[in-house]
Amino acid sequence: MHINAPSPPSKSSPYARYVLALLLGVNLLNYIDRQVLYAVFPLIQHDFSLSDTALGLLGSGFMVTYMVSAPLFGWLGDRWSRTRLAAAGLGIWSVATAAAGLAPTYPALLTARTTVGVGEASFGTVSPGLLAEFFDRERRGRILSYFYLAIPVGSALGYLLGGVIGQQWGWHAAFMMVGLPGLLLVLPVWLMREPPRSADAALEQNDNPDNGGYRALFRNRSFIANTLAMAAMTFALGGLAQWIPTFLYREHGLSVSTGNTLFGGLTVVTGICGTLTGGWLGDRLQRRTPKGYLLVSGWGFLLGTPAAAYAILTPSLNHCLGGMFLAEFFLFLNTGPLNTVIVNVTRPAVRAMAFAVNIFFIHALGDAISPTILGRLSDIWGLRTALLSTPVAILVAALFAFVCCHSIEGDMAKAE
Repeated sequence: MHINAPSPPSKSSPYARYVLALLLGVNLLNYIDRQVLYAVFPLIQHDFSLSDTALGLLGSGFMVTYMVSAPLFGWLGDRWSRTRLAAAGLGIWSVATAAAGLAPTYPALLTARTTVGVGEASFGTVSPGLLAEFFDRERRGRILSYFYLAIPVGSALGYLLGGVIGQQWGWHAAFMMVGLPGLLLVLPVWLMREPPRSADAALEQNDNPDNGGYRALFRNRSFIANTLAMAAMTFALGGLAQWIPTFLYREHGLSVSTGNTLFGGLTVVTGICGTLTGGWLGDRLQRRTPKGYLLVSGWGFLLGTPAAAYAILTPSLNHCLGGMFLAEFFLFLNTGPLNTVIVNVTRPAVRAMAFAVNIFFIHALGDAISPTILGRLSDIWGLRTALLSTPVAILVAALFAFVCCHSIEGDMAKAE
C-alpha cells in the first residue's frame, strides 16, 4: 500500500526546518525515556534485591524487543505512512515508560521496559529516512547530526532527571515524570506532511521485488561493513551508558544523584560538540572523497579507544572524568556520518528497511547483549574489569569503518 500524499514544500524550506525541530524533539524524548532506567539502577536493585545480571536484563530486554520489532516496522515504513508509524510509536513508548513507574514487581517492570522497545522501533526505523528527504543530499550529514544530537542531550537529560527525581522521590516517580510528556507530541507528528514516494521507488517495489526487498541489502558490502562498525560501537556505548553511573557509585563513592549529574553533564557537552563536529567534518571531507564520512568515524573510534581504557583503569576520579570526556567526544564524531552512509548507499525504496536491518543487527550484536554480558562479567570479576571489554569493541568498530572505505564509492553510485 502506497500513500499518495501531497507534495511537500521545497527542500530546506521553513516547513522542512519545522520537521527537523519536531523530530528532534521526539528523538530527545526517545533517549530520555531510554536512559532514565540506567540512572536509577542502584535504587531498583536495592528495592528488588537484584543481582547485576538481573539488573542488566532490564536493559537487554528492551533492546531485544526493539531489534526484533524493527524489521516489521521497516517493511511497513516502505509501504505505509511513515508519519503515522512514528506517531504511534511515540504514543506506545510514552505510555509504557509511565507504566514502568507503576510496576510493583521486577517482572512487571521488565514487561513495561520491553514494551518501550516496540514503540521506539517504530519511530527509529522510519524517522531518519523521512527527515533526509526534506533536505538536499549535500546537507544530510549536518541535518542528521542535528537529529542525532538527541542521543547525547536526551541521554544526559535521562541521567540528570532520573538521578535527581529518583534521589528525591524514588525511581517510580522518575519513570512517570519523563514518560507522560511524549503524549503531547503524538498529534503534531501524526499531522506532519510526508514526502510522496518517488516513481522510481514505486517501480522498484512493484516491478522488481528482489531489488526492493531485504535481500538486496545483504549484497551491499558498504551497508554490511557500516552496520558491523555501528554494532561494535553500540556494544561499547550500550555497556558504558548502562554501567558507568553505577561504576561511579561503586568505584568512586559518588551518590546516585552526583554520579548521574556528572556523567550526564559530560555526555551532553561532549555529545553536542562531538556530534556537530562529526557532521561538519564529514560533510567537508565528503566533498573531497566518497570515504569522507567513514574516515571521520574510523579515526574517531581509534582516538576514543585509549581514552576509554584510561577512564576505566585510573583510580583518580578527576582523571576518570577527563578520560571519559575525551572518549565520548571522539565516539560521538561518528553519529551523523555513519547514519548518513546508510542513506547514501541505499535506494529510497528500501531506506526504511535499511534502517530496520541496521537497527536489528547493531542491537542484536550490540547493546541487547552487552549490558547483560557486562553484568555477568561484573558478578564474576568485578565491574572495572568487565568494563574493559568496551575499548576492545571500539577498536573493532574502527576496523570495520576502514574496511567499508573499499566499497563505498561503488555502492553510492549504485544507490544513485
